[in-house]
Amino acid sequence: MKRHRLAIVGLGMAVTPHAKSLLDLAERAEVAHAFAPSEKRRQAFAQNFPFPLADNLDAVLGDESVDAVLILTPPNTHLELTRKAAAAGKHVLLEKPLEITTERGLELVRACRTAGVTLGVVLQHRFRPPAAKLREVLAAGELGSILGASASIKLWRPQSYYDEPGRGTKTRDGGGVLLTQGIHTLDLLLSLAGAAAETMSYVTTTPVHRMETEDFAAAAVKYRSGAFGVVEATTAAFPGYPERIDIMGERGCATIAGTALRIALTDGRATEIAADDTAGGTGANPMDFPHDYHRALIADFLDALDQNRDPMITGEEALKVHFLIDAILEGGRSGKAVAVRQS
Repeated sequence: MKRHRLAIVGLGMAVTPHAKSLLDLAERAEVAHAFAPSEKRRQAFAQNFPFPLADNLDAVLGDESVDAVLILTPPNTHLELTRKAAAAGKHVLLEKPLEITTERGLELVRACRTAGVTLGVVLQHRFRPPAAKLREVLAAGELGSILGASASIKLWRPQSYYDEPGRGTKTRDGGGVLLTQGIHTLDLLLSLAGAAAETMSYVTTTPVHRMETEDFAAAAVKYRSGAFGVVEATTAAFPGYPERIDIMGERGCATIAGTALRIALTDGRATEIAADDTAGGTGANPMDFPHDYHRALIADFLDALDQNRDPMITGEEALKVHFLIDAILEGGRSGKAVAVRQS
């Protein structure tokens, strides 16, 4: 099995679970460069991780021994950085969201496909054990046809979180609770329930926060399969609660609550996975979660490179949740039912 040489681009808040994961995966991946334009960021990172620092992005991308780049920078930089990496022949593992708008995300996905490089997107909730088990149960048909699929995302972020420059703005983050926080659970919901067809929604900014974008959204969702559901997402729910997905099938129901799973079938069978002891980043500290799921996602990305296949979450897969978020936001503006884009 090939040992890959990787570069990390971006050493901000998102880097820690990735760096911890790469230490765990040292037999499979070597970090050749850890780049940030800020000397302060580089030195702060160096106090925690033993990876070589870099201050010149062109030199990083010009290193022919590097075959993949982890881009962990703010969303409004993703298109430009991914284009550069793809043009240099580097595979890309990209932090969510794809970009600040879906159109820019589409350009990014096309750039990687045109260059013939692999693009993976960091939506790590799919790698939680409850998600894997429920995916297995659904694939086996044990729940029967899905009748309903809903998500509740009740998180807490204090005003100090949004007081950081760029947080919750359209120009840097692209959106609020849906694109920045809820995207993880919504991606998992779609991966389990299938594509959404139409939404009707309300979207607002509550008095709890002073911010440009939304901190609350509520939507009814119709799926292409004919199933229905509701989505609620907020960062104004103190002190923060485990994200929840409910799947109602013909032969039973399943609930994921954070890292716990409960499945109850009409024939009397039941399956349970107990929650771990982490808060999952639902409260004031958005990084309060283990790095296990990031490690599994990075391992899948490395497997994809070794096996010449797509990773679990490609750019095209990530676009599906962007399309849903766009429809919810448009419905909130228009007050009308909105068809969810499919491609």
